[in-house]
Amino acid sequence: MPTAAAPRVEDAVHRRRGDLIELSHSIHAEPELAFTEHRSCAKTQALVAERGFEVEAGVAGLDTAFRAVFGSGPLVVGICAEYDALPEIGHACGHNIIAASAVGTALALAEVADELGLTVVLFGTPAEESGGGKVLMLDAGLFDDVAATVMLHPGPIDIAAARSLALSEVTIRYIGRESHAAVAPYLGLNAADAATVAQVAIGLLRQQLAPGQMVHGIVTHGGHAANVIPALAELHYTMRATNSESLHELESRMAGCFAAGAVATGCEHVVDETAPAYAELTPDPWLSATVREEMTRMGRNPLPAELEASLPLGSTDMGNVTQVMPGIHPVVGVDSGGASIHQPEFTAAAVSASADTAVVEGAVMLARTVVALAETPAERDRVLERQYRRTS
Repeated sequence: MPTAAAPRVEDAVHRRRGDLIELSHSIHAEPELAFTEHRSCAKTQALVAERGFEVEAGVAGLDTAFRAVFGSGPLVVGICAEYDALPEIGHACGHNIIAASAVGTALALAEVADELGLTVVLFGTPAEESGGGKVLMLDAGLFDDVAATVMLHPGPIDIAAARSLALSEVTIRYIGRESHAAVAPYLGLNAADAATVAQVAIGLLRQQLAPGQMVHGIVTHGGHAANVIPALAELHYTMRATNSESLHELESRMAGCFAAGAVATGCEHVVDETAPAYAELTPDPWLSATVREEMTRMGRNPLPAELEASLPLGSTDMGNVTQVMPGIHPVVGVDSGGASIHQPEFTAAAVSASADTAVVEGAVMLARTVVALAETPAERDRVLERQYRRTS
């Protein structure tokens, strides 16, 4: 049963409503791309630093990552803030909402940390859209003492136990030989043709992709002049699958397609991973059920549980966190007029009245979920035991 701590954290969020909405709008107004989110990172730290959180900036060797800590209880709970934007269309993924709600959650939990035996850790996690900030921070040991981690994401609908796809990204460079396209084309090795052959092979492969597997890519370089056989071409491809095992199978098949371009044209080719691979989200069932109760309590209508697994929403490096510890990444609905994330219309929706409500209600539901975890002995013991086994 909820105790006095649950309404206290809710009240704490509402008291800071103006500050949280101002933070959301300020981040939205100055969008910054992966690993360059200097202003957004500083803004996200400011309110918790004022509250007395101990802020360590530049963690994991990342200029725009931070770890802010309040309390000294044995149950260490992480809250992830994201604040990177997308090229050209800014905060079309609503990371300004994520950052503001994470700050609201942290501020609220600070009010009850001592009585609940909590240590509250707000993570500033850069480069979710591309770069895998959370993966780099995990690898650096910044989550080692954390028993459970929570965050949320905006979207067109409410989803308590949101899922995502495993993901990897690569660049493929084809190296050929230049020659005049009319005088001596036979002396050239056409790197652009190698890229074309690879794309044709990938197009044919799509018929045999397993359920949940998908590929998408672009040509980032294909030559400089029409009358010169291009000696260099470059592709950028993303591969996704329902889980990491399926992703590895897809990567192997895609490697054959990339190689086909080189074999057919006589070019050399080099495949480079551009960022750490993202694992699939595996939301903790108990935490997800608690968030669902909170959504319903607030009058929201989350997607039925039986449909959640059939609706994976892109990919996120939070998936890697949930592979290591209990965690959740619910989606909080924003009225976007039918637009989905990564559309310009969602950029505008991310500072609407509905988005402001999502910031406040999202912070409330996450804070109350953490309170429930701290006050439920069996679940508290479960996550602490898992953290002990992980690090001992």
